[in-house]
Amino acid sequence: MKTITFNELRRIKDRLPDGSIRQIAAELNLSEDTVRNYFGGLNRSAGSKCGIHIEPGPDGGIVMLDDSTILDKALIILGETNYRVASVAEDV
Repeated sequence: MKTITFNELRRIKDRLPDGSIRQIAAELNLSEDTVRNYFGGLNRSAGSKCGIHIEPGPDGGIVMLDDSTILDKALIILGETNYRVASVAEDV
């Protein structure tokens, strides 16, 4: 499990070039709404569960990611392969 602030997750999404949501969705065989929901979108009825858990707090709150694959794809598109997302206790 990894954590990131909600605002940082949104900043990453906002920096993605046009078409990136579609590209990530196609590469991972997901709906575009699921990818949008991962980045804090509000269309929960259209996309599937995306494994994020948001807790209130500073900087928009803390987002705990069950699976960082979508975030990893976004960071590759942005050319930020060395970006570090805080890790929390690994599930055993």
